[in-house]
Amino acid sequence: MKLQQLRYIWEVAHHDLNVSATAQSLYTSQPGISKQIRLLEDELGVEIFSRSGKHLTRITPAGEAILRTAGEILRKVESIKQVAQEFSNERKGSLSIATTHTQARYALPRVIGDFIKRYPDVSLHMHQGTPMQISEMAADGTVDFAIATEAMELFSDLIMLPCYRWNRCVLVPKNHPLTQVSQLTIEDIAKFPIVTYVFGFTGRSKLDEAFLERGLAPKVVFTAADADVIKTYVKLGLGIGIVAKMAFQPEEDSDLVALDASHLFRSSTTKIGFRRGTFLRGFMYEFIEEFAPHLTKDVINEAFKRHSKMELDELFADVELPVY
Repeated sequence: MKLQQLRYIWEVAHHDLNVSATAQSLYTSQPGISKQIRLLEDELGVEIFSRSGKHLTRITPAGEAILRTAGEILRKVESIKQVAQEFSNERKGSLSIATTHTQARYALPRVIGDFIKRYPDVSLHMHQGTPMQISEMAADGTVDFAIATEAMELFSDLIMLPCYRWNRCVLVPKNHPLTQVSQLTIEDIAKFPIVTYVFGFTGRSKLDEAFLERGLAPKVVFTAADADVIKTYVKLGLGIGIVAKMAFQPEEDSDLVALDASHLFRSSTTKIGFRRGTFLRGFMYEFIEEFAPHLTKDVINEAFKRHSKMELDELFADVELPVY
């Protein structure tokens, strides 16, 4: 069994069983990958992939188990490389982050700008996706960090550290009837069509909970994953917008009015997650602390020692998170 063979089966599984696409991504030949997979299957005495002719059709039950272990081995290999890099050149390497549009657009620019100035020889890679996709990328080692509000609690292999709390605002065009309301209520909002996030994005669950508690159904007429898209359709008159408060930029959004809605919805917490057992390089600790100053190296190392969500919650029980 060769490490290269484990890499091949892992990459094939993560390229939708497309050997040709895998070969292109690894800069090697399709026949070479197919041969090595067959050799590995012959050695193990089981099929990792089912086939129809020359095409791979699905991962077998045995293959699922083998791939889980292969993924762990490949992550350990990557950790070994990172340990070596830390000691050979602590200011050079790479950092990959998966996050949502809201975090990438409104929460991370200053942090990333400062980080790049401080570590010009670290290549930074950002992946955007749904909270579920983001969490999966961190859980399977595709990225170093996931930054999101939803979904990460579904992955037990992730250590999730709270970064900050945030709430929502209601966006309306100027002269909208809601601008005359002294303090918004859920009932006020329920009278109008709503443009907001897709379910599962950026704390959307808190919005739905608030309406449900009042026995109301929101008139959601349009959803998007991108706050800028939501604002565009509010400006077109499609409905009132409900977005993260940080997504309202007074200078850029001067034709909209932001109405405070923090008293209507429970706040959401954005977290940074990484796989348990990950070797964090010095610049990774610094990135986390720059994003969330209370997450110092000592606190992060203590979090590594906690083995359950309850233990992690206890660690941060007395921490006053910033609110945005």
